[in-house]
Amino acid sequence: MKNQTIQNNYILQDNDFILDNEDRRYILRVKDLEEDDKPREKLIKNGPSALSSVELLAIVLSVGTKKEEVLRMSSRILKEYGEKTIVNQTNPKIIEKELGIPIAKSCQIVACFELGRRFFKKTPAGTIVVRTARQAYEYLKDMRGLPKEHLRGIYLNSRYRVIHDEVISVGSLTANIVHPREVFKPALEHSACAVILAHNHPSGSAKPTVSDVEITKQLVEAGKILGIDLLDHIVIAKNKFVSVPIDYE
Repeated sequence: MKNQTIQNNYILQDNDFILDNEDRRYILRVKDLEEDDKPREKLIKNGPSALSSVELLAIVLSVGTKKEEVLRMSSRILKEYGEKTIVNQTNPKIIEKELGIPIAKSCQIVACFELGRRFFKKTPAGTIVVRTARQAYEYLKDMRGLPKEHLRGIYLNSRYRVIHDEVISVGSLTANIVHPREVFKPALEHSACAVILAHNHPSGSAKPTVSDVEITKQLVEAGKILGIDLLDHIVIAKNKFVSVPIDYE
């Protein structure tokens, strides 16, 4: 088995043929706040830059549920899912399932960030190039502090440019479920030539587990059938990362 080193550039294979624990803290309810401190009033008076991400999301969600006030819900969503991660989640059903919030609110979140991507994204799709594990880590390092295990994929074209970024699944504190169809479906939808996977270890250890290695082997083989390279599978911990060994035959 040949271990990839972080210095090596990724190399696409030729696949052409002739003829895949929130910290407990008290959060004020909107109705308990002073009038000028309520998110909407604060936005009107001071503009969006004066609001925290939690307050901005609370405005998007408008109200909470019978079980959870809107500011608490917004805080939990951003803490458990991660700010950059939630921005890149495009499936409202996954947000509904993983965070236990109504599907209507999940749709609001996805729609909000989709508008942001379309109109205000600073880095246009296809301009970020990822050729090494270090570059992949720099792109994905916002996953370091997530309290739950996330599996995320970045999808590249033939010039190693990022054309899509997606949270594939969210697991528990210590485990995740990987379905090959969920890994390669976005690649097919976006006509990607290659995939780089990453998942975080909330435990703080970057050492790949036996399951990490076995699943990576299976995904490499699935990718060969589809003509899509799995270039790397990175394990991200708090201050470091490790590539899962991949044996290219």
